[in-house]
Amino acid sequence: MIRSELIQKIADENPHLNQRDVEKIVNTIFEEIIGAMSEGDRVELRGFGAFSVKQRDARVGRNPRTGEAVDVEEKHVPFFKTGKLLRDRLNGK
Repeated sequence: MIRSELIQKIADENPHLNQRDVEKIVNTIFEEIIGAMSEGDRVELRGFGAFSVKQRDARVGRNPRTGEAVDVEEKHVPFFKTGKLLRDRLNGK
């Protein structure tokens, strides 16, 4: 599912809401999650999962074409851990 499909599904299930309002709500939720993560905070949606940021240390990698050693800088990457309810539903429990 992509963002526009999510917006359409929510708008279809809530006919009292204008599609533009649903789009603003969805975009605001995503922006808040992104904003919190960019500050290093953890975002938890009970039953769904938790978004957090992990730090990857600098390392020496390899260029797959040439085999040459390449320095890879330290970076921060998003991490998602599923919640128990989501795992149970995916596994048919």
